[in-house]
Amino acid sequence: SRHPVAPPDVVIEAFGCDLPERYLAGLLIAPKKPIIINLEYLSAEPWIVDFHRKASPQAHGIPKYFFFPGFQENAGGILIDPVPKKSDLAEQSIPESLKTSWERLRPNAKRISVFCYPGVPLLKWLEDLASLNEPFDIVLTHGQLEQLQLSSGHPSTPISLPDSIQLISIPFVSQDEYDWVLSQCDFNIVRGEDSFVRAQLAGKPFIWHIYPQEDRAHEIKLAAFLDLYLENASQELKHAVIAAMTWALPSEWYSSIDRWNEHSKAWQAELLGKQADGGLAARLMGFVA
Repeated sequence: SRHPVAPPDVVIEAFGCDLPERYLAGLLIAPKKPIIINLEYLSAEPWIVDFHRKASPQAHGIPKYFFFPGFQENAGGILIDPVPKKSDLAEQSIPESLKTSWERLRPNAKRISVFCYPGVPLLKWLEDLASLNEPFDIVLTHGQLEQLQLSSGHPSTPISLPDSIQLISIPFVSQDEYDWVLSQCDFNIVRGEDSFVRAQLAGKPFIWHIYPQEDRAHEIKLAAFLDLYLENASQELKHAVIAAMTWALPSEWYSSIDRWNEHSKAWQAELLGKQADGGLAARLMGFVA
């Protein structure tokens, strides 16, 4: 390269991607070899604990280690920083960008935020929610309304739902503002890894729409998380949460929502306790040191 870069002390390979050969070649001739961290996907599967922090010998001789983010005490932790401050999450701390949307909320309606991938029966889910005969305001994150219209098969016609269900689209917001949204809703539908963790920190019931994989590996990951999440739950709550997380219609599990609420608060406290060392970022720094 015409612009030599100071060799780093640590190189992170995320999500099982290999370093570009040209970059690796530069590391091989560096006077001081860095260490390479193979930072894996977040998982609650029990086997990750056996591989966490283990060396992965490489033919090129640069030391490489597995680092597994996870919920267990002896895994790599979760991205917990920043822990939202109660004062930032107060109802009156409404972000400027959300004021117009928030004015549409009805005082007696339950609030559900939606941030999911395409391919789930969301419209059918909302139609069933209407059968519960109570008002729900559905807070759709940026792009979800279009996704809903596409899934209805009529992308140009407005979605028609009973009056008890009101759809409210919010603009694209920052991570801190999204934390505020999660804290202000009674129930959250989230996806991927990051919003999945933030939903748990919000201490509210949620559905994790885990990224679907062709080999159905996501089903094993979801089951492993639910084993941990529901370890101390009653049989009734276990059935309800598993049904919800596998997209059963709300009428099949919503009667357990109060118990789920209590469970969510207890899980949030447990999570904050177990990750009090700073979670993933702090454990990664500690391991490197």
